[in-house]
Amino acid sequence: MRMTPPEGLPGIAGRIREGLHVLPVRVYYEDTDFSGAVYHANYLKFCERARSDALRLLGIHHSELKGKLGFVVRQIACDYLKPAGIDDMLVVETRFIEIGGARLEIDQRIGREGETIFKAKVTVALVDAQGRPKRIPEDMRRAMGVLRGRET
Repeated sequence: MRMTPPEGLPGIAGRIREGLHVLPVRVYYEDTDFSGAVYHANYLKFCERARSDALRLLGIHHSELKGKLGFVVRQIACDYLKPAGIDDMLVVETRFIEIGGARLEIDQRIGREGETIFKAKVTVALVDAQGRPKRIPEDMRRAMGVLRGRET
């Protein structure tokens, strides 16, 4: 029996609509702490997946950059508004607020049933293999422009 390749799975990387990347995430037992709420660091993991999948849908693949260029997180400001729990269906929204020379300002929100439960402002920088900042190439900048929008 032949399995469908991952590329064929509908929506596995989320989708882009109206300048926003949207990624559904289900909360599993492993995501929770002893109280049954999502462990605080896992919200950052959900956001990291969404950023990676947003770039993937824009044609920017980490595997192709490996060893040459990479995005590193420089700063994150988080606001935990309400807890999520096991089996919750969450939606991670990602929008690029500002595309600078070597940096990218990103607004991310996690929602449940239309209500925002977590917010993050993330600054990432593009660096070379030695960790030095590199200007975001024009083709990458153009692709990222699809997700450019105002802070919400």
